[in-house]
Amino acid sequence: MLTGPLSARARELTESGAVFVTATVVRVEHPASAQPGNVALVHDDGEIEGFVGGVCAQNSVRLYSLKAIERGEPLLLRILPDGATQSKSAANADLGHEIAHDEGSVTVQNPCLSGGAIEVFLEPFLPAPRMIVAGDTPIAAALLRLAPDLGLDAIPGRADDSGSPVPSADDLALVVAAHGRDERAILRAALEVGVPYVGLVASRKRGGAVLDALRDDGVDETLIGRIDTPAGLDIGARTPAEIALSILASIIEVRRRSSTTPRSWAAAPPATAVDPICGMAVLIEPDALSSERDGETHYFCGEGCQQAFERQA
Repeated sequence: MLTGPLSARARELTESGAVFVTATVVRVEHPASAQPGNVALVHDDGEIEGFVGGVCAQNSVRLYSLKAIERGEPLLLRILPDGATQSKSAANADLGHEIAHDEGSVTVQNPCLSGGAIEVFLEPFLPAPRMIVAGDTPIAAALLRLAPDLGLDAIPGRADDSGSPVPSADDLALVVAAHGRDERAILRAALEVGVPYVGLVASRKRGGAVLDALRDDGVDETLIGRIDTPAGLDIGARTPAEIALSILASIIEVRRRSSTTPRSWAAAPPATAVDPICGMAVLIEPDALSSERDGETHYFCGEGCQQAFERQA
């Protein structure tokens, strides 16, 4: 259970918009150092605050916490000792000791465990995607009012290039609903940093004129083609609230399309290596245990494997 200093720390991280995972031990088969109810916070760089088991168990928790962040989905992680009887899927060979995965759960075999097993529930906490709404119009007001109920962090912006906030690659969407006032600068800024959804509230005729003006400004045609104008799905919307709803539907479509691309839990994050002694997947980071041999860096899940490797030299 998340209590005391860890609970306060989790609130602090949430309020600051940080990305992290709560890792909660939900089941233990002894012998094991962890107990049901043990909790840790795992940051997006793999750092752990709290306790969910020994160093080898923590290695698996860190690795799969980063996977949970990448997918934006919770995960039940089962960590079994070496020799546990499970049918290993050939599709999971990339991780060496991942022996089963189902929807929402993964089972790994950890040869470092002396016995027992633990199950850890990993729940990612991600900041709400930011959506900039530029303009001071009834449609802009409706967007700002409705977006939070859909899990979006909608903030007002200015259509000219003198205002704040400035679109960034971390934003999900920009909607310009300024009725022709200084639209081009912020549209161009959003396109050039790669904001996934860029919408312009305008008639087809005026929207076409804005696109032509952007071409005259030297904006690449590929970027211009990404502007959704008239913004939103064609649902016959008439009122500001209806138009805002149609635009938010388009934004949700873009958001879910990018987050539901089929990905296997078995696909390792880029910065991993296989421990040459036990075969565990190890997260590569500055403080990871490692040894050099013949010009190659080898990474280890714990000191025992590192020492065994160095004895082989």
